[in-house]
Amino acid sequence: MFRACIFDLDGVLVDTAKYHYLSWKKLCNHLGFDLSLEQFEKMNGLGRLDSLEYIIEIGELQLSDQEKHKYTEVKNSWYKAHVAIMTKDEILPGAIELLAELKSAGIKIGLASSSKNAKEICHAIDIAQYFDAIVDGNMIESAKPNPEVFLHCAHLMDVTPEETIVFEDSLAGLQAGKSGGFLTIGLKPILKEADHIIESLEELSFKRLQHMFY
Repeated sequence: MFRACIFDLDGVLVDTAKYHYLSWKKLCNHLGFDLSLEQFEKMNGLGRLDSLEYIIEIGELQLSDQEKHKYTEVKNSWYKAHVAIMTKDEILPGAIELLAELKSAGIKIGLASSSKNAKEICHAIDIAQYFDAIVDGNMIESAKPNPEVFLHCAHLMDVTPEETIVFEDSLAGLQAGKSGGFLTIGLKPILKEADHIIESLEELSFKRLQHMFY
C-alpha cells in the first residue's frame, strides 16, 4: 500500500501556467518575436533555464550567459508580480479536499516542483500546511525529466519511490516520476505511460487511491 503522495504544483494543484505564459510571451515580444500557446505548452515541466534555452531556439538568438541570467530574472519578476495577487480561487478543483483527506488518513504529502517560486505560491494560496516536505527549483541541480526533485522529496519524508504516488500533468514530470521508480497518476490523457490517468483531482479520494495501488 502507498504511504506517501507527491504533487507537482503548476497544473496539478493550482493554475499558474497562464502567468508563466504571459511572462514568457512578454519576454519574447521584448526580444522581437512572439510565443504561441502551442509553443508554450512544449515548455510544460521545464525549469527556468531550459525554458529560456527553448525560447532562444525559437527566436534564433545568440545570448551570452550574462544575458541569459538577466532575462530569466526579468521574466521571473513579471511572473512574481502575478503570483503576488493570487488567491485561493486559483486552487484547482478537488485539490484541497484530497490534500485534507490524505492528511487525515496519515499519508505523508510532498510537493515537488521545478519552480523556484513554489514555496511562495503555497503560502500565497494557504496550502503550505498540508505538506510534510516541499522541494522547489532552488533545492535541486537538475530539472525534470530528471527524477531528482521527486527523489529528494521522498528522502525528506523517509519513504521509498515504490510506496509513493506522484501526481503530474507534464510529460517531463511523468518521465521523472517513472524513471525514479514512483507510482504515477497523470492528469492529462496524453500521459499514456502513467499508471493511472485522470481528468481532475475531483475524481480521487483516499479510498479510490487505495483501490488503485493496493
